[in-house]
Amino acid sequence: MNITLNGAPRQTRAATLAALLDEQGLGGKVATARNGDFVPAARRATTTLAEGDQIEVVAPMQGG
Repeated sequence: MNITLNGAPRQTRAATLAALLDEQGLGGKVATARNGDFVPAARRATTTLAEGDQIEVVAPMQGG
């Protein structure tokens, strides 16, 4: 299926947001959104992906 991940077109076989993160090596503490809606970590395994979805993954930054 074709999706957009952080603004870049991607093809994936992942059925859920959690599977997509695993597939793309995006583990750890990240914030996720599907089509502009925040998806908490507890719901990633049950958030199904669909053709054309726009997924954003953001990792927290440290600094000062």
